[in-house]
Amino acid sequence: MTDTRYLVHGVFWDGPPAISTTSDGGRPVLRLQHLSGAFSETALDAGTRLGFRVTDRVKHCLGHTRVFSAAERRHVSCPDSGPAVHGSQCGTCRLADDTRLIHDFHRGGRVPAGLRDYLMQPHWLYVATFANGASKIGTASQPRKWNRLAEQGAVVARYVALAEDGRVVRILEDLATSGLGLSQQVRGAAKAAALTDPRPGVELNLLNRRRAEDVRTLLASTAVGGFAPVDEQWIRPAQAAPLCTAAARHAYPHGMDGGSHGFTLAALCGSYGLAGLDGTGLDFVVNLGLLKGRLVEPGEYSSEVPAVQEALF
Repeated sequence: MTDTRYLVHGVFWDGPPAISTTSDGGRPVLRLQHLSGAFSETALDAGTRLGFRVTDRVKHCLGHTRVFSAAERRHVSCPDSGPAVHGSQCGTCRLADDTRLIHDFHRGGRVPAGLRDYLMQPHWLYVATFANGASKIGTASQPRKWNRLAEQGAVVARYVALAEDGRVVRILEDLATSGLGLSQQVRGAAKAAALTDPRPGVELNLLNRRRAEDVRTLLASTAVGGFAPVDEQWIRPAQAAPLCTAAARHAYPHGMDGGSHGFTLAALCGSYGLAGLDGTGLDFVVNLGLLKGRLVEPGEYSSEVPAVQEALF
């Protein structure tokens, strides 16, 4: 009997950047790995119907990454597909993962030659703002300049500096955190919750612009070299617009650690979907990122409709 279970690796926005507010740029997909090792992708376009069953309550290891150069890397599957104990990895895969060394490189940490080649390419420093007004400072390599922000679910973002390499950009990132209190991470749960009632776009844009100006002012006084200040706004994928528009919505009422699920996507912002449940006529914000590391079986499944819909209001 053929095994129809897949390991979810997450939501990815690959491909070219959006060139206007009416463009999606890279097409969002849910990346799946069959237990045979083969990868496949499910497109997450508006109107896509997703139906699946989470087959167990274990979060599985997704393997590790070997980096050979700025342009070449290879995914290595976990031989045991055992439980994840560090994020999406088991202890063995975490130690074997080249990318875990990235964040210590600018502090003098040693890295393999391939990862060093990747880190020595140009990197961008950005300020991203999410639906509740929370902002973060972050970095992106030149090839992933646009895609990284698309995957993070930013509502508004601006690039504030172009650094000559990954070492310099992380020094600048730490300066923005220590000097301005800008976080380097916003939790996925907070991003999803914010999209149930996002702040007005004009307000978020003004907030992001002020944060970006603060960072550029700070960088203008630093003695760190190897970068140029920039003022460039990131273009959000068109598909994210319905989720980012100020409107009251509901949080998806079911956990993603088990059970059967089925809904139709109307929009996607990062890994956060605007989902319609059969028979409700209501919009829900579903965090597809919670499926990362889960074993799922695709099929004609539907999410259970809450017994008392009035309780959602």
